[in-house]
Amino acid sequence: QKVRREVLGDAYVNNAAKTTTEFNRPFQELIAEYVWGTLWSRPGLDRRTRALINLGMLTALGRTEEVKIYLGAASNVGVSREDVREVLMQTAIYCGIPAALDSFRAAQQVFNEQDAKKSE
Repeated sequence: QKVRREVLGDAYVNNAAKTTTEFNRPFQELIAEYVWGTLWSRPGLDRRTRALINLGMLTALGRTEEVKIYLGAASNVGVSREDVREVLMQTAIYCGIPAALDSFRAAQQVFNEQDAKKSE
């Protein structure tokens, strides 16, 4: 859970814990073990690079809600808004304009929400 908290933040992890049920608990445990305990803890790629790769892959797959999760965590791992823009520009060519457009919309939504919180 340590790596997951460092990347996604306490609020996200706490919310995930609150929504864990007996039905989805095995899946949550699988995510905790393999995604955060194994994959994100491996040497070889830093967290920034892993997050950028995820943004590209999730855009290609059309997983906009998951894109939003990594956009929200971007600053935790050193990903700038300019980095996000460049990844999404790359996906426009390699994955298609509609996929990139969905992620650009998601990014703008997340960034607007972040900016609103900063100005409160």
